Amino acid sequence: MNSVEGKIALVSGGARGLGGMTAKKLAEAGAKVLITDLREEEALVTLDEIATAGGEALFFKHDVAIEEDWAAAVKFAADQFGGLDIVVNNAGVASAAKPIEKLSLESWRQLTSINLDGVFLGIKHAIPLLRERAPMWSGGGSIINISSIMGFIGGVRSAAYCASKGGVRLLTKAAALELASSKIRVNSVHPGFIDTPLLRGGVDAAERRHEGGGQKYVDSIVARHPVGRLGREEDIANAVRYLASDDSSFMTGTEMVVDGGYLAQ
Repeated sequence: MNSVEGKIALVSGGARGLGGMTAKKLAEAGAKVLITDLREEEALVTLDEIATAGGEALFFKHDVAIEEDWAAAVKFAADQFGGLDIVVNNAGVASAAKPIEKLSLESWRQLTSINLDGVFLGIKHAIPLLRERAPMWSGGGSIINISSIMGFIGGVRSAAYCASKGGVRLLTKAAALELASSKIRVNSVHPGFIDTPLLRGGVDAAERRHEGGGQKYVDSIVARHPVGRLGREEDIANAVRYLASDDSSFMTGTEMVVDGGYLAQ
């Protein structure tokens, strides 16, 4: 179940956090994995963990906002592994908490270049390789774009982030319609609040502002989740593994929300 045995996957932003766990879960399920990221040292740790567990993975240094880097990354996948079957557009950044009137155009463009342009470029450059191998699998090729619950709802002082993640959501639908005839499925995953290095950075910042503030920050977030906990990295990685596998062959152009009930309220 949820096997990706024999498949080739690229995970952007795969050095750590959600991307790192996703790379490990895909390798565990039988895929050869190309991790791309700018964090080389952390990526090497993840590669070592995959190798120790008996999996196969490589690393390619890659800035998702640069088109030439995407062209080089997919060529590396083709040269080293023979193609691509799965692309996980995971790389992303959070925005500084600023009201729109104080948000610079430079900051807006920097965030959207990674969170939205990076996904567009990942789809664009992966298509030829995915199309070539898609007929091999009953579920075809699979593109999984990591969005957010903030792709559904607004957030105060989060305009750029919400816009970028909402853009990923609809880009996913447009790409799914366009690529269905090529046997390439495109879906988005929408994490809620997940216990990752990114979220822990917010906890640390809250602690610095006020002693005990970090725990209060965590408690306030947990209280918004009907299931009573933060998400775990494996919650998202398992969802991605399902969408990458042939078990999800009838799913394309849709959203998988993994948020502990946050959006149900």
